[in-house]
Amino acid sequence: MTRKFRVAVIGAGIAERHLTGFGWNADLFEVPVLCSLDEDRGRGLCEKYGIPEYVQNAETLFSRDDIDIIDICTPPHSHFDLARRALEAGKHVICEKPLFGSVADVDAMAEIAKATGRTIMPIFQYRYGMGLQKLKRLVELGLTGRAFMTTIETHWWRAPDYFAVDWRGKWKTELGGGLVGHAIHAHDMLNYIHGPCDEVFAYGATLNNEIETEDTMALAVRMKNGSLAALSMTLNSHEEISRLRFCFENVTAESIHEPYTMGRDPWRFIAKDEAHQKLVEAAFAEMPKTEDGYTRQFELFYHALAEGGAPPVTLQDARNSLELVTAAYHSDRSGLPAPMPITADHPLYRSWLPELG
Repeated sequence: MTRKFRVAVIGAGIAERHLTGFGWNADLFEVPVLCSLDEDRGRGLCEKYGIPEYVQNAETLFSRDDIDIIDICTPPHSHFDLARRALEAGKHVICEKPLFGSVADVDAMAEIAKATGRTIMPIFQYRYGMGLQKLKRLVELGLTGRAFMTTIETHWWRAPDYFAVDWRGKWKTELGGGLVGHAIHAHDMLNYIHGPCDEVFAYGATLNNEIETEDTMALAVRMKNGSLAALSMTLNSHEEISRLRFCFENVTAESIHEPYTMGRDPWRFIAKDEAHQKLVEAAFAEMPKTEDGYTRQFELFYHALAEGGAPPVTLQDARNSLELVTAAYHSDRSGLPAPMPITADHPLYRSWLPELG
C-alpha cells in the first residue's frame, strides 16, 4: 500500500482550498488535525472534511510524532516563525503565499531546511492549470522560439469590507498590497515560463482604498532571457479579469480571463503559420490529462517526498517572486530602475516594509 503522509493544517480561511486538494489526493494524504484560533470556522471545517481533531494552539503540533507535514494557511506575518519551528521539529512544510516578507527570510529558511533535512514547499498552485502547462510544454519542446513580449493584467475589485479583516491592508501583517497578495500568482507564471527577471521600473499608488499598502501598480520588466514584460495590478476594477499574453517568435498564447483560474484551459495558441499550428496541436495531443491547482501541486509534492526529489515549487521559485516584489517597491520609492538579483547588500534585502526597510 502507498504510505500516506499525515498533515496538520494551521488556519481556517484559504485552508479550505487546501483541504479540497488533500481530499482529491486521499490515497496520498490524510489530515488528522486542524488548528485555528477561529473555533467556529475551524470546527466547521473539521466536520465538513472529516478531520477528527481540532486544536487552537499550534504549539501542540510541533512535538507530535504522528504528523509528517505542517501546512501553513495563516496570515502572512506568521509564516516565517511557523515554518522555522516546523522544520526544526522535523516536519516538512507547505506554506501559502506570500511566503515571507523579505528575500533575506527566504535565504535564511533555505539554510534552516538544509540543516534540518526537511523540505518546504511554497504555494503557487496556479502553475498547474492545463492552459499554462501547455505553454510550458511548447517552451520545453522549443516550439515557441524566442520570447519577445509578455503582458499580465491582474485587475480585481476589493471593497472596504474586504479590508475590514484586521490584518489586511497593513504592511506589518499583510506584508504588502496588491502586488504581494493578489498579483503574485500571475507574476510567478511570468517566472515559471521565462525564468528570472533582470530589471524592473515600477509605479505604485493607493488610489481608492483607505489602506496603508498599494492598491494599484504598473511594472515594466526586462527578463534575463532578453524579453520584455508589462505588468499591471489594480484592486479597483469592477470587471475582474486576469489576462496573460505571451508573444514568442513562433507562437502567441493568451489565457482565459477568469480572475481566479486563469491558468486553466481554454487558452488560445496562435502559431506563425498552419504548419507550425499542426506541430503545436500535436504536442498538446501527447500531453497526459492531469488534475490542476492545489490537487496537482500536492500530488507532485507527495512524489517528491516519497522519491527524494525537489518539490514542484521550490524556495528558489519563491525567491524569484519576492525579488520582483522587492525590486518593484525599491523602484517605486527611488524613481529608478531596480536591477536583480537582490543580494545581501541591497537596501531592501531584509525588508521592504517602509518602517523597516
